[in-house]
Amino acid sequence: MRKALRMLGQTALLWGVYWVSNRFVTAAGLPVPGNVVGVLLLFTLLCLGVIRLEHVQEAADFLLRHLVFFFIPIAVGLMNWGQVFQDHGLVLLAAIVVSSLLPFWAVGFITQWLHRKDGECEL
Repeated sequence: MRKALRMLGQTALLWGVYWVSNRFVTAAGLPVPGNVVGVLLLFTLLCLGVIRLEHVQEAADFLLRHLVFFFIPIAVGLMNWGQVFQDHGLVLLAAIVVSSLLPFWAVGFITQWLHRKDGECEL
């Protein structure tokens, strides 16, 4: 029972960060998804020590372990788009490759930049 309440509290904390970031993006009119702002906000709060990793780790691990289930409806919906993939497959493949590699390189660069000081976060 205690573990269930802890997971519920951690999930509520993660949801609260998500909710605040979505509200902020809507109020500010930013052209960025609220999820992206939420990840940045959570990262900042973790680096500043406002939220400790123990406050969200169990719920985050659970969600990451079951992340594949969130993609099942999308995969089923793509089955109706077979002709589009056949007609424009090469263009779509190029877009997928480029849009996959650029974030990998950007995240690697940013991660190296943030961890210049013995693993401490620099904001």
